[in-house]
Amino acid sequence: MKLKFNYILLAGVISLGGLAVSCNSDLLDVQPTDRISDDAIASDSSLFEDFVINRYMGVRLMDKEAEGTPPGFGRGFEYAMWASLTDEAIYNNDDNTWLVQRGQLAPENTGIAGTLWSRSYRSIRECNYALSIIGDVIMTEQRRARLTAELKFIRAYRYHDLVRNYGAVVLMGDNVYDLDNDLTDAALFVRSSVADGIQYITTELTQAAGDLPAANDSNWKLGRATKGAALALKSRILLYAASPLYNAGTWQAAADAAKEVMSLGYSLHSDYRNLFLTSSSSEIIFERLYSVGARHVCLEISNGPNGYGGWAGNSPLQNLVDAYEVKVNATTAVPFDWTNPTHVQNPYVNRDPRFYASILYNGASYRGRQIETFLPGGQDSKDGRDNWNASKTGYYLLKFLDDKLPIDNPWDVAGVQPWIYLRYAEVLLNYAEAQNEAAGPDATVYDAINKIRTRAGMPNLPVGLTQATMRDAIRRERQVELAFEEHRFYDVRRWKIAIDTENEPAYGVNITKNGSTLTFEKKVALDGRKFEEKHYWLPIPRAEILSSGNKLEQNPSY
Repeated sequence: MKLKFNYILLAGVISLGGLAVSCNSDLLDVQPTDRISDDAIASDSSLFEDFVINRYMGVRLMDKEAEGTPPGFGRGFEYAMWASLTDEAIYNNDDNTWLVQRGQLAPENTGIAGTLWSRSYRSIRECNYALSIIGDVIMTEQRRARLTAELKFIRAYRYHDLVRNYGAVVLMGDNVYDLDNDLTDAALFVRSSVADGIQYITTELTQAAGDLPAANDSNWKLGRATKGAALALKSRILLYAASPLYNAGTWQAAADAAKEVMSLGYSLHSDYRNLFLTSSSSEIIFERLYSVGARHVCLEISNGPNGYGGWAGNSPLQNLVDAYEVKVNATTAVPFDWTNPTHVQNPYVNRDPRFYASILYNGASYRGRQIETFLPGGQDSKDGRDNWNASKTGYYLLKFLDDKLPIDNPWDVAGVQPWIYLRYAEVLLNYAEAQNEAAGPDATVYDAINKIRTRAGMPNLPVGLTQATMRDAIRRERQVELAFEEHRFYDVRRWKIAIDTENEPAYGVNITKNGSTLTFEKKVALDGRKFEEKHYWLPIPRAEILSSGNKLEQNPSY
């Protein structure tokens, strides 16, 4: 379904991708026959609800975005994922990611990070438009309240994306700006404080939670916002608010918000690997769904090993691999240590099971044989087939990939996995972090973390941790539990440790085979990795600054 809208292009605050503006000329005032008019949307409750549902998607604004269906929130299942802007992965064929890794981000050159501002404000304007007419659409008051809450959730999600990427942003309220407004008014481009942005988002989500249904069911389809989704997003943004980069909230408020979600009855899925291949689970709080014929990027070919015809895509870094602990026995796990000869001799033995569920490594069983990234002669190394698609790191992504779907000729068959935006394990991690910062490592902190570790097949955390050592444990837990799910980029920034983690080299591994003996050595997989203080926030694209008549303030040092 195509929906007609009279959009405008107005700086960053309501930048709508340069879509056409309606004209007053009688000659051009012709009703299109290939789209539904504004009047039809306002006069038909079913069309109006379809319009609301479509707001979960955005517009394609750059090359190689959103193959098949339009993009949703964040990067999701794109060719280059957000993970490839972090110490989790590098994108094998660049696709405008290496400039971010190398600290070359600029207002004139934002790489794959350049569409968040305009897509978010376009969606906000669309939500504001719907909210402005919903009172005139004939429907029951219960349905009106639910759809209003749904629009508030979507709008809040877009603002959450803006705040966590740019910091201070322009708050539009319920205004729907068009060319009849005074677009030279400088007040239109004033960025509110981070604290005001957080307050606006949390207020919207609190209101939305009150009128959204408790769960998806036959009357409220899978993939739409629920009370749990609103409260889980509130938990996330309040955790960010309390963090050092934001300094705009309290840890206690963040802990309380997470605890409210924990009372709703969600639970952890029993199988970590399977969780990301199923659309229905007690752990999933909010997700993006796909179906055959309306596919997203086919993950198996875009990320799979070159020995199978895959393109290596988002190749995991040794930096992440090293974060997965080594299990000594049923009660003890220790960090992987490159100075420990036992670890280096057999680096993939007795690792955290989430490693085996997330990353393909040399010797891993996959589709009927073992992965071979060793040299010389490994089938999945640069000595194998299609050597231009060999991983530069020595690893391949496994998380999200479905072995039952084809790598060769996957079009219109593969690409049907859900993308999970919010899940219960994140809420438990939110609670553990916030509660530890607010009150120290009490029993509830241990309980939240140990539930996640137990599901993964890992020993409980050792007793007697201090607040500082528990903080380190929680951060490691987030790194491995939420790997590749668009969290690491924001976590290292909000903790203000990106100046360290993102200035580490992008490591891979060289594996040399000599007879039956393998030797392992860290290598630099992508040179020139760099992070500066200004990179804690993204730059607002230069085009947005210019279209405001330079009234919109740029982030510092760009």
